[in-house]
Amino acid sequence: MDLGRFPIISILEDMLDVPEEHNEKSRNNPSRAYMRDAKAMAATPADVIEHPNAYAFVVDMPGIKGDEIKVQVENENVLVVSGERKRENKDKESEGVKYVRMERRMGKFMRKFQLPENADLEKISAVCNDGVLKVTVQKLPPPEPKKPKTIQVQVA
Repeated sequence: MDLGRFPIISILEDMLDVPEEHNEKSRNNPSRAYMRDAKAMAATPADVIEHPNAYAFVVDMPGIKGDEIKVQVENENVLVVSGERKRENKDKESEGVKYVRMERRMGKFMRKFQLPENADLEKISAVCNDGVLKVTVQKLPPPEPKKPKTIQVQVA
């Protein structure tokens, strides 16, 4: 019986962090790293707002400190917001304390945003306040319209 066909097995392998080479021959599924990234992106809601002179990316990050968040620009035009939310009081579990219910998502999070052509990559700022990250990307000034070139006509 091939257990790789059952989704519960994949979930258990992810939870137990079973090495990928252990089961890669038995399944023809996307890699676990890809699935983790996809879950991390889906679990990180964001708003994108266009202002007259800037773009604002607003991401809810409750319980995460600003220094635990990484904001980067990849491939010249992709804004990446990532980090990891770790479980609190992990050492207290050894003292007999255990979770009765755990609903808050733990683990890595990530969002990628395609930046428009008029985004100024030199003018990006990020501020985290009360669990809300706001990344502001200034717009480049619009190009000045080209003036027609006047050519003097000579009389022959």
